[in-house]
Amino acid sequence: MRKPRDYDAELKVLEDKAKELKTRKVQQLGELVIATGADALAADELAGALIALAETKDAGKRETWAKRGAAFFQGRARRSASAPDRDTGGAPAQPDSAQPPSGATGAA
Repeated sequence: MRKPRDYDAELKVLEDKAKELKTRKVQQLGELVIATGADALAADELAGALIALAETKDAGKRETWAKRGAAFFQGRARRSASAPDRDTGGAPAQPDSAQPPSGATGAA
């Protein structure tokens, strides 16, 4: 006879995983803001710039921003690769996994 599934326990595990992923995403976005220097902007300025970026439908502008973001991340990868004595015992480089909003780096 099969053991019955504990749906409540499975749901709890999935909810915990979703919460962990959301927390990591928020942390990575914060690190991205700091890495780009956008933390020097006032919160309302940064929010306004991000809203304008999100509302932009111009494919040319988005492509330009994406290229600037990709260049930013490539430059960071080269700098971190040239620092072998750097402590990487913690989590892997989080800003790199936050690439979808990389277009935001050019706007901010």
